[in-house]
Amino acid sequence: MTRWLVSGAGGMLGTDLVAALAARGEPVTGLDRAGLDVTDAAAVTETITRARPDVVVNCAAGRAVDDAEASEEQALAVNGGGAANLAVACAALGARLVQVSTDYVFAGDAARPYAEDGDPAPRTAYGRTKLSGERAVLGLLPGSAYIVRTAWLYGAHGPNFIRTMIKLEAQRPTVDVVDDQHGQPTWTVDVAQQIIALANSTAVPGIYHATSSGQTTWFGLAREVFGLLGADLSRVRPVPSSTLSRPAPRPAYSVLGHGAWARPGIPPIGEWRASLHRAFPGLLAACRAAVQPAN
Repeated sequence: MTRWLVSGAGGMLGTDLVAALAARGEPVTGLDRAGLDVTDAAAVTETITRARPDVVVNCAAGRAVDDAEASEEQALAVNGGGAANLAVACAALGARLVQVSTDYVFAGDAARPYAEDGDPAPRTAYGRTKLSGERAVLGLLPGSAYIVRTAWLYGAHGPNFIRTMIKLEAQRPTVDVVDDQHGQPTWTVDVAQQIIALANSTAVPGIYHATSSGQTTWFGLAREVFGLLGADLSRVRPVPSSTLSRPAPRPAYSVLGHGAWARPGIPPIGEWRASLHRAFPGLLAACRAAVQPAN
């Protein structure tokens, strides 16, 4: 039986991954930031040596996208240095490593889905630091590392666009949402299952894209959420990205290709609407639980 260790287990994806592994009866150690600071090389080595996992999944991420613009050095310590620390420890033990990465490693100006072997050209501090982590992991573990890039994540265990739209539908008569950024809304439960399938397969090490199939804009996604709530879709109004001022530029095109999954014969994640409809009851319940008054 495969032994797993998940760093960054307190986050949205990490929480769902640990839960999915536990549901399968897989032995898993989930460590949040307090349980394992990936920037501490000695702590990483000691933790990996003690737990002796067969597979380590690094869900830890340093700084939010906008915060990284002002604190790139701190973001690099986690996204680059932390990934390298885990890779060194895995190499010493003979464990495999799954490094979770992001669409932000690309420029975001393409007209067709980015292939796994496409040339990275990050335009943000967050993207640069995540790319540094990718390169460190592949360099240190060329024969036993997987890079799993994902994007537009949502889930029940953390702040995300879907939960924000659920909240705003109850609070505002109208909501303005950008309609010129294209991507693939992706449920963290789906990504967790994809990571498990990858690690349990004979897939060659390398880069894989774990995002939903199809594509939409944030405006299109917001309208889908309002529809699931039974709300008037006209309350969601499209606006251009130029109306928003953010430290980090958002990619206009974050659609990722899924060609690498054909090699191990693993189906890519299905269409984004179908996943959202499956996820929605849990997301709605989490939102309602968050606003319940304490007893």
